[in-house]
Amino acid sequence: MSASTEVREPRLHSPALPAPRGALSEGVITALRDGGPAPALQRRAADADPYGEDLQLALYVLYELHYQGYADVPDEREWDPGLLTVRHALEQRFLTILRADVPAVDTAEEALSGLLVEPVGHDENSVSHHLQRDGELWQLREYATLRSLYHLKEADPHAWVIPRLHGRAKAAMVAIEFDEFGAGRAEDVHARLFAELMADLGLETAYGHYIEAAPAEALATVNLMSLFGLHRALRGALVGHFAAVEVTSPPGSRRLAAALRRVGAGPAAQRFYDEHVTADAVHEQVVRRDVVGGLLTAEPHLDADVAFGIQSTGFLEDRLGAHLLENWRRGRSALRAA
Repeated sequence: MSASTEVREPRLHSPALPAPRGALSEGVITALRDGGPAPALQRRAADADPYGEDLQLALYVLYELHYQGYADVPDEREWDPGLLTVRHALEQRFLTILRADVPAVDTAEEALSGLLVEPVGHDENSVSHHLQRDGELWQLREYATLRSLYHLKEADPHAWVIPRLHGRAKAAMVAIEFDEFGAGRAEDVHARLFAELMADLGLETAYGHYIEAAPAEALATVNLMSLFGLHRALRGALVGHFAAVEVTSPPGSRRLAAALRRVGAGPAAQRFYDEHVTADAVHEQVVRRDVVGGLLTAEPHLDADVAFGIQSTGFLEDRLGAHLLENWRRGRSALRAA
């Protein structure tokens, strides 16, 4: 990457609170902005669209208190009892509908096996296939814009599972996370590499900058990781999510790297996905054998939870993919705001 495109640390500053998208998010954001008590939103949460803009933004804002926080919001609000009560209500609405909607499989092995075989016609409904074959530069920029909500904190949600594992699963998980965090080199932290990709594409690299552009479908994919990560009871689901990401990453990253080369993106943009093709091909085997295998050897009763984590990850990714492709094929932006 040239000196002219060098980026500063994306998380140097906390982002500003976003604009509300309904009564739930307005209540949460107003309480944080004005320093007041959390409103009683439990009844509204129970009736809200679990995949809608309002609930997903409210949940995203509350989860971000556990990551980078917000400018002018005291750090102490992270554990505000009233906000935690609201978050619980939002989580229960989201989790309940996920358990009802996500296709069930009997075991984690069955769910993992399903990831290794792409069904006939899958490339017609795959964002990475579309971008490799027909994607335009503006579509790749939109894709990076939405993925920045996760990739600028890549590996952080999964790190929450480490103190909840032991033995073989813990050792393998730490080994993979070590790679994700740059193997001891700050310049190789994957979140940093994604910021450099964004700079190559002419995008703003500040953490959380594009929250206003992200539709509910994108927020839900990030919220799922935070939901699983913040609850010890959902540790199996978080391991399932992690497995789904690592197993599907190499082929998808290969296609995205090819798409970036085809449209003439810079070397830093290409490097992010090239790195994932190489690293995640190794990680895939370690995840299957040692992280998932180690966890289920120690705690076999978590098998269904791991399977749910895998299946729910695919379910929400498919919803986001459908949103992107529907808009792009009509020649319009998939972002809420340009």
